[in-house]
Amino acid sequence: MNHRDQQILKIAVPSIVSNITVPLLGLIDVAITGHLGAAAYIAAISIGSMVFNTTYWIFGFLRMGSSGLTSQALGRRDMLEVSLLLARALAIAFAIAIALLLLQAPLRQLALLLMQPSDEVGKMVTSYYDICIWGAPAMLGLYSLNGWFIGMQNSRIPMIVAISQNLVNIIASLCLVFGLDMKVEGVAMGTLIAQWVGFGMAVSLCWRYYKRHLQFSHSPKHVFSRSAMLQFFRVNRDIFLRTLCLVSVMLFFTSAGSWQGDVILAVNTLLMQLYLLVSYVMDGFANAAEAMSGKYWGASSQVAFRDTVRRCFVWGGGCTVVFTLLYILGGDAFLGLLTNEPTVIDMSHEYVWWAYLIPVCSVGAFIWDGIFVGITASRAMFVSSLLAAIVFFAFYYLFRGSLGNHGLWLAMMAYLLMRGMVQTIIYFKSIRHSLDGNISR
Repeated sequence: MNHRDQQILKIAVPSIVSNITVPLLGLIDVAITGHLGAAAYIAAISIGSMVFNTTYWIFGFLRMGSSGLTSQALGRRDMLEVSLLLARALAIAFAIAIALLLLQAPLRQLALLLMQPSDEVGKMVTSYYDICIWGAPAMLGLYSLNGWFIGMQNSRIPMIVAISQNLVNIIASLCLVFGLDMKVEGVAMGTLIAQWVGFGMAVSLCWRYYKRHLQFSHSPKHVFSRSAMLQFFRVNRDIFLRTLCLVSVMLFFTSAGSWQGDVILAVNTLLMQLYLLVSYVMDGFANAAEAMSGKYWGASSQVAFRDTVRRCFVWGGGCTVVFTLLYILGGDAFLGLLTNEPTVIDMSHEYVWWAYLIPVCSVGAFIWDGIFVGITASRAMFVSSLLAAIVFFAFYYLFRGSLGNHGLWLAMMAYLLMRGMVQTIIYFKSIRHSLDGNISR
């Protein structure tokens, strides 16, 4: 294993561990409410969690934008800019969080209008939302910090924070729900406490490990300089639009499954768990790609940059082979672990082979996303996602009548493939040679 591979694994492995812990927060909440004696509790937590997950996913540009810009500044050894980027990202995160807090009432009503829960569940969702919304500054601030850490080639701190958050969430929620009989409010408070503990840990670890490198003499004028803010918002605007394309496809995919009945919805939900498993691992290598490619791009190190791109795809290809074999050999068994409903299991056999294609179709999108984040080629990310979304909807409406749910899955595979294909074309047509002659980027 060469030095570049060691660098990739040093960033990728902690990122994978962090990614795996993300769904645990939701699973813990569902598991706790599942023992409260009424299905309404589970429904309320599921809806509340989905509202916040979607909201925070939309603002994921705070993490990705911070990562790419920071890694490039680090590559240039511009520690002043590294410090300014951290301050800038946190300031914008808190500004967005304040807006969410000020608009919490209309946003809550909009969420309830879209989800249309029963009156009983709606009251519980309101209670959950009114508590968890106060975690917005912590969550968005943590997004900015995690992106900055990855840009600094450090994925261990986000991993430590993620694991600690889960432990705090478990302990706090159990004590509040079963110790103080707080029910939904207890779950929400446990989540809120975990979010602020995680943010506090991230700030403490940042100070402990980076205080010698950070420069605090800059004034607000430097933090919010016109040119820097224009660059920051240009990068994050395109990532935001790209995220909207992803959210629209994923939400439509779920909705289109529900239109075909409860059994098809259940089957699609189970198969999407196999997509999520792939994404947790591929995202780890994408994080390594964004940290290292950004660093070498910023340093104008053409050889190291191209070698990083090549080695990240080698690791991505290896993961593709492993996951494809695992799904072919054990896909049915895995689905059987998730449900014992005979109708769902029988129907899943008709569609499980689509899961075999997920790793092959998605590997390019994951790895290129990481590279493009690192070099802040955010416009290319948006263009590829927009074109892929257009292909998704075109395939769905073209084949839904003749292929039914197979048409929906065909549209999803086409969407994943298109993202990777467009990014591949953009890379070889315009990006690969951009380091030559120090072309502006």
